[in-house]
Amino acid sequence: MSNRPLPNLPCLCGTLRRTTRALTTLYEDALRPLGLRATQFTILQALSLAGEISQGRLGEVLAIDSTTLTRTLDIMLRRRWIAERRGDDRRVRLLNLAPAGRALFARAVPLWEKVQDHVRRQLGGDRWNDLFQLSNQVTNLVANLPHSKGE
Repeated sequence: MSNRPLPNLPCLCGTLRRTTRALTTLYEDALRPLGLRATQFTILQALSLAGEISQGRLGEVLAIDSTTLTRTLDIMLRRRWIAERRGDDRRVRLLNLAPAGRALFARAVPLWEKVQDHVRRQLGGDRWNDLFQLSNQVTNLVANLPHSKGE
């Protein structure tokens, strides 16, 4: 990639998607030695914070559609990073970190922290905090809007 500044995009969605792709590459480069993708790290992190959680609620927390989440969870289940059990309602899938997932997460955190610290230093603490606050505000705003399903 060149050091030339990228042009500003007029679309908020396009701008945020470009930012997400660039950040994802940075995090995935750091996590690659562990065989871990950024999406998988995020799920491990969410489970470490939430404990046992339903797949539906995990999808809401991470703003991930059910199909994408199921595909990623299936890989993580096969690798024994997460464990699942059925709830009282057999349709509910409850998830938590398996011992292998807990160990992998513990090994991944220092790599993740290194990226976090690098980006925080580049942005500066105030801009870092502002970005987190604004990102969370946008996510909450959009997540609570009524969505049309092609209507």
